[in-house]
Amino acid sequence: MNKPLRRIAIFCGLLVLALLIRDNYLQYAKADQLASDKDNRRVAIERYAHPRGDIIVDGNPITGSVVSKSGDFKYKRTYKDGPMWAPVTGYSSQAFDGSQLEKIDDGILTGNDDRLFFRNTLDMITGKPKQGGNVVTTLNAAAQKAAFNGLKSQGGKGAVVALEPSTGKILALASYPSYDPSSFAGYSDSDAKAWNKLQKAHNPADPMLNRALRETYPPGSTFKVVTAAAALENGLYKSADDATDSPLPWTMPGTTTQLKNEGNIPCKNASLREALRWSCNSVFGKIGSDLGNDKMLAEAKKFGFDSEQFTPVRSNASVFSDNMNQSQTALSSIGQYNTAATPLQMAMVASAVANDGKLMKPYMVDELQSSNLDPVAKTQPEEMSRPLSPANAQILQSMMQTVVEKGTGTNAKINGVTVGGKTGTAQHGVANSANPYAWFISFAKMPDGSSPVAVAVVIEDESANRDDISGGGLAAPIAKNVMEAVINAKK
Repeated sequence: MNKPLRRIAIFCGLLVLALLIRDNYLQYAKADQLASDKDNRRVAIERYAHPRGDIIVDGNPITGSVVSKSGDFKYKRTYKDGPMWAPVTGYSSQAFDGSQLEKIDDGILTGNDDRLFFRNTLDMITGKPKQGGNVVTTLNAAAQKAAFNGLKSQGGKGAVVALEPSTGKILALASYPSYDPSSFAGYSDSDAKAWNKLQKAHNPADPMLNRALRETYPPGSTFKVVTAAAALENGLYKSADDATDSPLPWTMPGTTTQLKNEGNIPCKNASLREALRWSCNSVFGKIGSDLGNDKMLAEAKKFGFDSEQFTPVRSNASVFSDNMNQSQTALSSIGQYNTAATPLQMAMVASAVANDGKLMKPYMVDELQSSNLDPVAKTQPEEMSRPLSPANAQILQSMMQTVVEKGTGTNAKINGVTVGGKTGTAQHGVANSANPYAWFISFAKMPDGSSPVAVAVVIEDESANRDDISGGGLAAPIAKNVMEAVINAKK
């Protein structure tokens, strides 16, 4: 071979080698990046080429798939009772991606998760069309319906969370106002218009905000349950019925400001039981001040404050501040100042008390399944912390039961069931000028001693009064209906 031909052959060989190297680089080194590239249309087309698996509640799907009327995406998502379930499912949209369970478990639902490899391989060999797997939730349909309808009947904004104290299973997760994920599941102009109408810039009610997990509110007097727990755990008081060291009026340390109570209620040296029954600011503010910021913060953290929760959907961290002086700690200990909590967090507080002091990690996915219903992953209940000893938890249970039996929470009474609770009205805005939030947290105890459910309800309502009775009047009936739904479902 002469020299020019040899050079051309070497050059062509190098080109082929470069092509092979580039091809292997794209297929292996860059494969994952290209597969997840938002501009890779082929990946998106494949994703919607077959029906998604379903999200399951009580053995029934609350999602579905239908053939798209136009475009190159074959299937789009549908939802049964979409607004009621949106805080649980999130959305899956051809145009706007996904959120919450639809996003977190997208691999299972599309059938692309590596854990489904053998199932997909078997289906390919047998010629069976590719199918997505299922996400089986812990939710209770009756409890969710009671929660959502209760919020809807109030006409304002709000959220409800119900937990099973012994496991941490989320039984209800409702937020209002809500939205229908089906309205923008496709890729058409009408889907885009529906999406835009739901954005906060166009809809101040912000229906796409998951208030159960992503909104933090001043918890008001419901936080006094945490303060009572801190008093018992730190030995400040050892009984629910001994008199506390609580003068009236009580002036906050370092100030000339008296911490006032709502109305003419018997708070002077009241016992913990009576102080919780009447919701005495002066008693619980002084307890927080006497214990100090460090001890109050430590107890709040045991209940989950200052940490995000993953259910697996992320919940905002609730807040109890550090580096506060005695007066600031006093205000924070009655659920004001900087203290803020998600509805999930306050349901966790009630749950830990009901579960004899053991706080279980909250979760809403019970099982992931392949398309033929074989289990892919199973969630096991997990202990998160021990905010209270069993003995102190039982003391606090009895105090919360008094609130329902003859205090501000009587609207939560259930025949044949022992109910404990705490009302709250959280003031906010400049100089407390804005309308308050009405709260109620509770648990139910059955005759056999078991506790099937703990609930937190918060309502942002124009008609709320500035006292704890508003929590009892607006939020307690919703909590009662949710608890009854769970109890009746177990019969």
